Amino acid sequence: MSTLTSRLIGSAQLSSQSYEEVETDPSASVQAVFVVLLSSLGAALGAGVHDLSRTVTLLLVAIVSWIIWVLLTLVIGTQLLPDENTRADFGQLLRTTGFSSTPGILRVFGLVPVVGHLIFAAATIWMLFSFVIAVRQALDYTSTARALAVCLLGWIIHGVVLFGFVMTAV
Repeated sequence: MSTLTSRLIGSAQLSSQSYEEVETDPSASVQAVFVVLLSSLGAALGAGVHDLSRTVTLLLVAIVSWIIWVLLTLVIGTQLLPDENTRADFGQLLRTTGFSSTPGILRVFGLVPVVGHLIFAAATIWMLFSFVIAVRQALDYTSTARALAVCLLGWIIHGVVLFGFVMTAV
C-alpha cells in the first residue's frame, strides 16, 4: 500500500503504475478528492484570490466542474470511443483524474514575482498531460492518442456546458 506522498510523486511523474494503483484502490477516492482540493486551492491562491468566500466558492466550483468532466470522460471513453479492453467505472476515473491534479498544487507559486505566471501556466499544462495519462490508464487504452481524443472532446463539451451555465447565471 503506497502512501499519499508516493502516489503524489508517481502521479506527477506521469507513472502508469501509480495511476493503475489508485485506479484499483477504492480507498484512494478520499485522497483523490483531497488532491483536487489542494490543486484548486493552489490555483486560487496562485491567481491572487485572498478573499475567503471567493476561495471557498472556487473550491466548490472546481469540485463540481471536475465531477462533470469525469462523468463526461466516462461516457465518452466507455460509450463513444471505447477500446476493446475498456472497462471502467466512475470511481476508477474519479481516483485517477483526481491524482492527475497533483501538478496543479504548484500553481500556488503563481504568486512569485516575475516568473509566477510561467510557473502557473507550466503546472496547468503538466496537469493536462497528467489527465490524459490518468484517462488512458483508467479506461485501459493501449493508445495515448485515444485518451487524448476523449479528453479533448470532454473538455470541449465541458467548456460549452460550463460557459452556458455561467452565461445563464449572469
